[in-house]
Amino acid sequence: MIRTSAPVEAPASGAWEELVTTALLGTDRRTPPRPPGQEEAPATLREAPVALLDAAALATVRRRAGLLPAPAAERPEPAPVDPRPPLPAAAGRRLAMLLADRPGTGGGRRGLAPDLMELLPQWLAAANARGFAAPPQTLPALLDAARGRTDLRPAVLAFAGPRALWLARLNADWRFALRAAPGGGSALPGPEDSERIGLLWEEGLFAERVALLGAVRAHRPAAARELLAGSWATERAEDRLMFLDSLRAGLGPDDEPFLEQALSDRSRNVRATAAELLSALPGSALAARMADRAGVCVAVDHTQVTPTITVEAPHECDAGMERDGVVPKAPAGRGERSWWLGQLVEAAPLGTWPARLGGRTPREIVALPVADDWRGELHAAWCRAAVRQRDARWARALLGAPAAPEAGGPGAVSLAERAELLGTLDAAERADWVAGFIAAHGLSEAFQLLGVCAVPWTVPLGRAVVDALDIARDAGSYPWSFSGVMGLAERCLDPAEASRLDGLLAAPEEAEDSAPGAGGYWAEAFQRLVTTLRLRSAMTAELGPPPTD
Repeated sequence: MIRTSAPVEAPASGAWEELVTTALLGTDRRTPPRPPGQEEAPATLREAPVALLDAAALATVRRRAGLLPAPAAERPEPAPVDPRPPLPAAAGRRLAMLLADRPGTGGGRRGLAPDLMELLPQWLAAANARGFAAPPQTLPALLDAARGRTDLRPAVLAFAGPRALWLARLNADWRFALRAAPGGGSALPGPEDSERIGLLWEEGLFAERVALLGAVRAHRPAAARELLAGSWATERAEDRLMFLDSLRAGLGPDDEPFLEQALSDRSRNVRATAAELLSALPGSALAARMADRAGVCVAVDHTQVTPTITVEAPHECDAGMERDGVVPKAPAGRGERSWWLGQLVEAAPLGTWPARLGGRTPREIVALPVADDWRGELHAAWCRAAVRQRDARWARALLGAPAAPEAGGPGAVSLAERAELLGTLDAAERADWVAGFIAAHGLSEAFQLLGVCAVPWTVPLGRAVVDALDIARDAGSYPWSFSGVMGLAERCLDPAEASRLDGLLAAPEEAEDSAPGAGGYWAEAFQRLVTTLRLRSAMTAELGPPPTD
């Protein structure tokens, strides 16, 4: 058995590249090369393109004819066995439908048809939870889907299993799977296998070392820290930054000495990351230093009729502040003093403020007036601190009541900050707050808040969203303004709520001031929502019950 090798070079080195270059530049700007045996160049500009095509045709024949026999390549190793149970037949057919709907396989307006590709992440999560193996014939389509959407890659690679890595070695388009899997699928050493851990840490590729550090950190935090400390001085700055980031998992007081040393690192980004991690440890020396600095800047003035917070921002960023992670140069449009103040307050432990501000609770502190227009800057820094320190009490105080007139709470200054504050609360409390917000303020600002809620939505949250959509429909609102929320509802609403939507499927009568065609759009959107919810219910049933603990 023989196979052909790479083409033999033409006698004139680079002749093919010369033809390609001439075609790109144009024959009016570059004379095409003469084919072998032709002594004269084309006489006219009209003849030049024909001459170029003739030369290309001749070169193509020569390149193809110049292939030499070569020994056959070794056959690839057989694909590894996937020991997991196969998918139920109905679930396998459903997966094929979901993959067939990926971008580029269809087109046009969907109308009542569900967006199947948007249901693929939920289907993969459910299949992985049940421990099923991917049908072999679906692996190429799964890898293609993951190639186009990075958010799908972890779930796709978990579901596709070892055979996906086997395929990725044979197709350059799927090489991302090898990069995502340490060692291209080779198993990491066990947490107690010190010899193999040390060898891989010294000789492994960067991706393997990152994965190894994370795996060791999950089981033996101290061992991971010792591993990192042993080679810290010889690592590249960008690698030190990635390795340091792995300490976020299981971060604790024992990490403080190592992080304190990293504050003197020659890389500014490494210093900043070390300072951020230390500020998330309320008992750290850095947190205490930041608390002292911030405490000097913020106080309560009791001489006013109403106690008022006063702010005196730092006048300079000294070397100590800079070592502790304060960035001295403010972004464009920001004053330096307010920039420094925000960083100090953000890094100070929130638990120090009640004692420094008269024994008040977080809610009482947030309710105090702030002099000289410092309120927004101060509250925004407290928002960042609450997120960094995962402090639910401060998050509740800064969020305020969901029905507050300002619709943003007393401390949150943007939708992004509200969403981050909600992330510090448990799933049920988060859903209740967003449901109350929607009931009071509608859906115009709710999209980002809904994105942080657990799926499927709780019953109160789901009903608040449906009621708000119904109100918007009856008010004759411009329907396309709510397409994003409707798309979220298709993926996040509890499928059990489908029966409650039957009354919304008919097209409503359109008022004179309604957007043209709004009634038909709303009816179509609700019909699509119901269809999608019932499809999600069928998908879950096809996979069977989830495993019991």
